[in-house]
Amino acid sequence: MLSNDRILSMAQLKAKQTQVIILLGPPGAGKGSQAALIKKKMSVAHISTGDLLRENIKRGTALGQKVKSFMNAGQLVPDELILDMLFARVEESDCQKGYILDGFPRNISQAIALQKRLSKGYQVVALNLKVSDDKIVDRITQRVICKSCQAPYHLAYSPPKTEGKCDQCEGSLYQRSDDTKEVVEKRLTVYHEQTAPLIDYYKEKSTLHQIDSTASKEAVLLAILRIIKNKIRPIDVD
Repeated sequence: MLSNDRILSMAQLKAKQTQVIILLGPPGAGKGSQAALIKKKMSVAHISTGDLLRENIKRGTALGQKVKSFMNAGQLVPDELILDMLFARVEESDCQKGYILDGFPRNISQAIALQKRLSKGYQVVALNLKVSDDKIVDRITQRVICKSCQAPYHLAYSPPKTEGKCDQCEGSLYQRSDDTKEVVEKRLTVYHEQTAPLIDYYKEKSTLHQIDSTASKEAVLLAILRIIKNKIRPIDVD
């Protein structure tokens, strides 16, 4: 059996079958932070559908223009259009051995549509990062982000070394306008109504794993790597 230190120090976890790692959990559960760590450890792509939408709009792609037309009209972007964008992205070389989905699916209909699009060669593991609503409010309302490199900080638990400056690039830190208590509580309501049912959906498929996301980033990452190593076979460990 591999020790905790051995797992955390591994350069890569190389899968022989394409892995789709789905990160679930409420806003502020640490999905983005963990996705970045998993990407580094496993050399798989991190796909945030929000970033994907913005990138396609910025580049003016055909899909991006369609997305923009819906957004300009104040309409939700159709699931099929998001899936078209997603599967255009996963055809790129960095997704050959797998990818991490951050922000998708958001509801049962999207999960069903995603499942229909996946080929037989894919293995899915859904990771639910569990955090109470009270802790989520505390996390998000004290969160600040670098304007330049988008590095996140928490004023209580992981503050920057110099107040108002990013440790990595010395960029200015700011709080997003939607990181207020009132907005966070509304986002949590939407999450419980629309996204939380995905937990039962993936549980029924025996692909769900629960992780306590109140632990340290390192402990959460260790739990994730252990699940991936034991759940998805075969895996080479360098």
